[in-house]
Amino acid sequence: MLAVSERIKERGGVTKELIWHKPVGPDPDATVQRIACRDTDGIVMSGGKREVPLRLDQPGERWCPDCLAIVRR
Repeated sequence: MLAVSERIKERGGVTKELIWHKPVGPDPDATVQRIACRDTDGIVMSGGKREVPLRLDQPGERWCPDCLAIVRR
């Protein structure tokens, strides 16, 4: 599924966790990407959109539970 990442950082700016979100909107080059779980906020894109499996097996990565629920409807 097409997704954008939200980086959760710890002290020193090191990425602690990636949370994947379902993007909303037609502009693949938007600086701020709207996401399905939030009506007003978005994510400042650093890595762009990618194809991400629904079943993640990478340590430190997970789907946003709200976006995943939207996808599974």
